[in-house]
Amino acid sequence: MHVLIVDDDEETLELVASTLRREGHRSTPATGPEEALRAVAAGEFDVIVLDVMLGQASGLELCAELRRREVQAPILFLSARGTVGARVDGLDAGGDDYLPKPFAVRELLARIRALGRRGPSLRPSVLRAGEVLLDFTARKAFVAGREVPVTAREWDVLRVLADARGRVVSFDDILERSWGEVSEKTRASLEVIMSRLRRKLDAGSERGLVRTVRGFGYALELEP
Repeated sequence: MHVLIVDDDEETLELVASTLRREGHRSTPATGPEEALRAVAAGEFDVIVLDVMLGQASGLELCAELRRREVQAPILFLSARGTVGARVDGLDAGGDDYLPKPFAVRELLARIRALGRRGPSLRPSVLRAGEVLLDFTARKAFVAGREVPVTAREWDVLRVLADARGRVVSFDDILERSWGEVSEKTRASLEVIMSRLRRKLDAGSERGLVRTVRGFGYALELEP
């Protein structure tokens, strides 16, 4: 596996690179956006490890630019900010996973391996199902051509389900990626949100947009 490491901290670069070497993987370091963009222009990577703060530059902006350039390698964000809002910002920018600093090396490796197995990130920017259209870039939802209001948290949940491309996502995975925690309170909030989404969107889909797998999770019923 070939991993691009983008971080302005030399110690972090060396730590991640040496860890990958011990596991038999290759890595390419980049200390900022310009180096990173040159690297992806020159070759392909299986995973990109990207720090959120790159000196005066933003890792979030770099991630968005990589996605605009159709770089599809999964992106793992590293950041000293571990709040729910920071995680959501990273996922909305086009990232696939988020690991707060300081991190355990074993967890870093496990997340990189998981992203490597997942393969290229093909996140849909527009999703259609029957008369439902979800535009994730503009954050606008339409049913039969009529725009319906969708809250920020509802978009977070829809993003997680859309990324699964019709596969079932467990309750805990949705909670971890959308709220950053799994608790009775967030479980109750998820149930309320799914009920609201059904009222807003299911009428525009022949089978209903949201499918529940009782006792496990949710999935979106997508068109072939």
